[in-house]
Amino acid sequence: MTTSEVVEDSESRFSALLAGAASLPGVRISRAVYLKSALTRYCSEDDIRKAIDETPAAAGIPLEVLDRAANESIRYEAAKVSALSAAAGIPGLMFLPATVPADMAQYFGHMLRIAQKLAYLYSWPDLFSGDSDDLDDATKGMLTLFVGVMFGTQSANAGVGKVAGMLSKQAVKKLPKQALTKGFIYPIVKKVASYLGVEMTKQTFAKTVSKAIPIVGAVVSGGLALATYLPMAKRLKNHLSSLELTKPKDGIVDAEVVVVNVEFAAGDDTKQQPGPECAPLN
Repeated sequence: MTTSEVVEDSESRFSALLAGAASLPGVRISRAVYLKSALTRYCSEDDIRKAIDETPAAAGIPLEVLDRAANESIRYEAAKVSALSAAAGIPGLMFLPATVPADMAQYFGHMLRIAQKLAYLYSWPDLFSGDSDDLDDATKGMLTLFVGVMFGTQSANAGVGKVAGMLSKQAVKKLPKQALTKGFIYPIVKKVASYLGVEMTKQTFAKTVSKAIPIVGAVVSGGLALATYLPMAKRLKNHLSSLELTKPKDGIVDAEVVVVNVEFAAGDDTKQQPGPECAPLN
C-alpha cells in the first residue's frame, strides 16, 4: 500500500466513525435549548435571548461565566462517557467484537456533544443544518478540526483559529462552507482527519486490552475513558475561549439562520434556577 493510500484509508476510517457517531441518538445538540439550559443559572432572560438570537459574546456575557458553564458541561459529559465505557467493559473477552466498536462510537459521540456545547458557549454558529440526518461536508470538516484540537494537533488549532477569524470578521451566523470544503481550510481538514484515523486505531487497541478481563476491564475501561476525555475536552475549551469570537461584537448578520430541533436536550446537565443578571462571578 502506497503512502497516499495509507493516508486515504486513515481518512476514510475517521470519516466513517465521525458519521456513525453523529448519527447516534442524542448526539446532536440544539444550540438554542442548550444555551438556555447552560446560562439560566447565571443570566437574565434578556441576556439569554440575545445570546441565542446573536451570540453569547454579543450579549456581553462575561468569559468567566461561560467558562463556568463550560466546566459544568465537561464534568457532565465526562461522567456519562466514563459510566458507559465501564458498562461496556463488564462482559469481558467473549463479547469484545461487539463491545469495542460500540464503545468507540459512544465515546466519539460524547466528544461531538461536548464539542458542540463548547462551540455554542464560545459564540460559534449552529453546526448542523436543518432536520436532515445527513452530515454535510462543512459540518464534518468543522467537527474534524474540533476533534483534532482535542487530540492536541497544532494544524487543527490553526484551522479552527482561521475559521474563527473568518466568522469574527464577517459577523455571520453560518460556517464558511466554501473554505471548509474546497478552500484553504480543506487541506488542513484532510491532514487532521488522516492523523485522527491513525489515533482511532490506537484507541481501539487500547480499549480492546482494557476490556479483556470481565469486571476488572470495566474499572480500567471507565478510568481510561475519564482520564483521556477530561483533558481533551479541556484542551478544546481553552482553545475556543481564547479566540476572537469570544470578544463582544455587535452587528451579527442574520445570514442563513439554522434551527436544529432535537429532543435530547430535555433533562440536560445545566438546568438551574434563573439568576437576576449575567454578571462576572465573585
